[in-house]
Amino acid sequence: MGGLLLEALFRHGVRHVCIAPGSRSTPLTLATVANQSFICHTHFDECGLGHLALGLAKAAREPVAVIVTSGTAAANLYPAVIEAGLSGERLVLLTADRPAELIDCGANQAIRQPGLYARHPALDLDLPRPTPNIPASWLASAVDSAMARLQQGALHINCPFAEPLYGGDEQRYAEWSAALGDWWQDSLPWLREIDERRVQKQPDWFFWRQKRGVVVAGRMSAEEGAMLAEWAERLGWSLIGDVLSQTGQPQPCADLWLAQPQAQRILQNAQLVLQWQVRCRPEEYWLIDDLPGRLDPAHHRGRRIRASVAQWLALHPAQSSVRWASELVQLADDALAVAATHLVNRFGESQLAHRLPELLPEKGQLFLGNSLLVRLVDALGQLPIGYPVFSNRGASGIDGLISTAAGVQRATAKPTLALVGDLSALYDINALALLRQCSTSMVLLWSITTAAKFSRCCRRRKQSVSVSTACRRT
Repeated sequence: MGGLLLEALFRHGVRHVCIAPGSRSTPLTLATVANQSFICHTHFDECGLGHLALGLAKAAREPVAVIVTSGTAAANLYPAVIEAGLSGERLVLLTADRPAELIDCGANQAIRQPGLYARHPALDLDLPRPTPNIPASWLASAVDSAMARLQQGALHINCPFAEPLYGGDEQRYAEWSAALGDWWQDSLPWLREIDERRVQKQPDWFFWRQKRGVVVAGRMSAEEGAMLAEWAERLGWSLIGDVLSQTGQPQPCADLWLAQPQAQRILQNAQLVLQWQVRCRPEEYWLIDDLPGRLDPAHHRGRRIRASVAQWLALHPAQSSVRWASELVQLADDALAVAATHLVNRFGESQLAHRLPELLPEKGQLFLGNSLLVRLVDALGQLPIGYPVFSNRGASGIDGLISTAAGVQRATAKPTLALVGDLSALYDINALALLRQCSTSMVLLWSITTAAKFSRCCRRRKQSVSVSTACRRT
């Protein structure tokens, strides 16, 4: 069963498999290693393993599988499942389980695993214990159907195994596997489900593109950020982007200048807003995101359009217009200049946030944690347009941040700068083991409270990672 399950996942784009040690998951681990098409990653900490997979999925933009043993090992994936559900990365969780006769009877390491993650996964698939009485085509089509529907978030596949956990399966299941015929030599799924969901062009776009608009940009890819910046500039619209927008933040330090009465008076004249803030009440409010759901805690009246930024921009071309709120550009430039003057000789996280562009590796990428630092970069810095930035800003937890950064680095093999807070670093300290396998340079910065101690530790062990102290007195 394990070999067929993993092969079916491979047909749907799974290339990376993250594995934690465990006995009950042995059939899945052996099946993964036997399939030379997979890139295998191992870690002894299941919580960190889940976030390693999350980072791989973020950067590779493809589904990533995770294999863990039964019991609380599976429960340790919960934070990564929650984050994936909110930020859209596709994870396939293969949790080994005890068979039904060992549940609720006092058997060791046996917990109720079906539905373990409640409503946080996008999909659940509870497999029966392996038996040749259930046709192989059922398993292949069940996995195919689930993967075809996995547009974002996690798929939890619970896999009960009875002992013996390995040995003899080749002969016992040879006829069972052979029933799939030449599928084993093919490269396509057994069952191909086709989703015809298409992005629709707004029929009145020709009317709205002539109006006074404001774009508030959040999480998107580096390519989309560059496209959006050019699009907004052509329209003459104000673009306010956070660090994950990768738009180059053409009007930086928005957290500072948006508080000015002058800026608020100007923005009250906006007629169309694409993603905005709570107090804004324009004529139209359009929220564009590829994830499902409302995604608007302010509950504006308007349009919720499910599409990727690239898809939407392709269908809604800009019309060249004169910038309507040029005063905001001056306010943003003034705020950046004031920040530079104020922080020039000050030691601390604020100066680090402001000077961050100077520290970015060439042709590299940035990972930001969820401490105060990410908000300071928004308020005081200006990152280059199209520079890749990653973060776990779905649930904004401190779980597994170093592990996620390690996954991002492994997926891209780019020089990486990662910034996290001191508590975040302590919470995921086991992830330092993952950084020993970096394929290129990676610099991790966190507060001086813990960094100095672990810097000495890493030097003694000659790990291939630079652990630096963030600019903050403690």
